[in-house]
Amino acid sequence: MSAAPFNLNSDLKRLREEGYYVQIVGGFLVMREVPYVNAQLEIKTGTLISSLCMSGNVTQKPEPHTIHFDGDYPCTSQGTPIQAIAHQSVAVDLGHGLSAQHMFSSKPGPEGYSDYHQKMTTYATIISGHAANLRPDATPRVFKNPDDEDGCAFNYLETASDRVGIGALTARLEGQRIAILGTGGTGSYVLDQLAKTPVSEIRLIDGDDFLQHNAFRAPGAPSIDILREVPKKVDYLAGIYSKMHRHIVPHAVQMNTDNLHLLDGINFAFLCMDAGEPKRLAVQKLEDMGASFIDVGMGLELVSGSLGGILRVTTSTPNKRDHIRKRVSFEGGGAENLYTSNIQVAELNMMNAALAVIKWKKLLGFYRDLENEHHCSYTTDGNMLLNGDSL
Repeated sequence: MSAAPFNLNSDLKRLREEGYYVQIVGGFLVMREVPYVNAQLEIKTGTLISSLCMSGNVTQKPEPHTIHFDGDYPCTSQGTPIQAIAHQSVAVDLGHGLSAQHMFSSKPGPEGYSDYHQKMTTYATIISGHAANLRPDATPRVFKNPDDEDGCAFNYLETASDRVGIGALTARLEGQRIAILGTGGTGSYVLDQLAKTPVSEIRLIDGDDFLQHNAFRAPGAPSIDILREVPKKVDYLAGIYSKMHRHIVPHAVQMNTDNLHLLDGINFAFLCMDAGEPKRLAVQKLEDMGASFIDVGMGLELVSGSLGGILRVTTSTPNKRDHIRKRVSFEGGGAENLYTSNIQVAELNMMNAALAVIKWKKLLGFYRDLENEHHCSYTTDGNMLLNGDSL
């Protein structure tokens, strides 16, 4: 994360100016090298870790008032546990390389802490004051330059995961390089969800223009002025989601033998494209690379005045590929004709995308996956969700 939050917020800026070794890691504000006394009357250093509540780059009132501590339980200068802070001693993995052994609670009053300077310095003083009694130079104000905080996937802090305690799970998504082939109705909703994850890169591959009918199947609400410009789908979508995610790379091309290299280096792909030679080429390339992918399909029919049909999510991994050519259409027509209908509506595009992204997260261990299915279908008539092709 850039230094912008420290430059824009007086409470964070003041912490650094006063010499505290503070960083933003994930959705946490971290104060390192806080001296404390352990039960053996040794002076050690620990780390205070607070959740960080922000709006954009602007800090808000700290909530909750509690804080995590990575280290032994801090003691007084007599070696007895500090009683000024209520505590819960449970080891937790907070993600982003952060862990803690204790949670402390010291609320200054019914209104809580006014800002993060007050919160962090209050806890630091309670813990380090006893160390200073034994060694006067023991202070958390070390005036140490923080490590480089750049490299975050987002343009502003993602505080949602750490706020609810799933930062370690979200960290499992880091480092992924994802390609979305086809950014129409379903592909655009896949992007909408992926842009909110800390993946390293999202490549968009689609050669089509963003036209008026696309506006009614994609997330968001483009203006008529944008539609008049006839942007490429990938450029329009990248322009929106790059406001949140730093590493969205558009490629306004149709997949063919000359540009299969665009898939080089990816870990995973979402195929949200029509049946045809480009899909066949992409699948073969991904299989040759040993990459996993998900292919989505939607088949709707207008019968007796209402729509009905099936959504499909088919997963291919190096451990299981034998079902792909039975489930996925490459030529159109035939047994897979059900999925070649051009009838699409936004809520089903959105659902198809959600099922695909959920499965991707299952593969990475974010969601529990007891059946390990590699194919699922949702039927609108009867509201049936069925699994198949399990390992």
